[in-house]
Amino acid sequence: MTEQSAGTPGETRQQGGRDDVRTPPLRPGAYDPADYAETLVRGAKEAGTSPLLVLTVLHVEAYKPHHPLLERLWQWYKPGASFGVANMHRATFERVRRSHSLPGRWQDLRDDPAFAIRVAALHLADLDRILPRRHARRLTREELLALGYNAGERNMRAFARGVPPGPMARSYLRRFRAHRGRAAEVLADCGTPRDAVTG
Repeated sequence: MTEQSAGTPGETRQQGGRDDVRTPPLRPGAYDPADYAETLVRGAKEAGTSPLLVLTVLHVEAYKPHHPLLERLWQWYKPGASFGVANMHRATFERVRRSHSLPGRWQDLRDDPAFAIRVAALHLADLDRILPRRHARRLTREELLALGYNAGERNMRAFARGVPPGPMARSYLRRFRAHRGRAAEVLADCGTPRDAVTG
């Protein structure tokens, strides 16, 4: 479903609709979530969630190379690994797929960044609907949603009640806070209106 672009060698573009997005470059270390900002804004708007939240999560999840070949090799070594630019596990993908009647398979996340971003935005929107409106004030709503993305719905609810996050969740939260400014800059650079950034 991709075609070789007439532009930069090693760059492919998604065909078939509104998503015209670069796939991760052949140099795995060069992956940058900012490459997908326009697609992300569109996907977040369709899902009804904050582009800033989605892009910040993508920045946090960029800790490993995102390249289809590397992900295939990693899955061979570790079959339960997460896939795609948003690092989604199979069980989470299947829940989102069923809830939203999505086409495609979990394996498509590694080859189709636009699809991976759309699924991540839908998952964050689902978490937002589940998260109670009133919650402990030590964490913002977006921080709770990011922790839900990382640690799961049950843990997100516990954190919302005031249960302190454990070491891994605290580490994720630190990275989320550290990347938020960068994500906001990227969205501003691509001309996203201020009120559209936060959803």
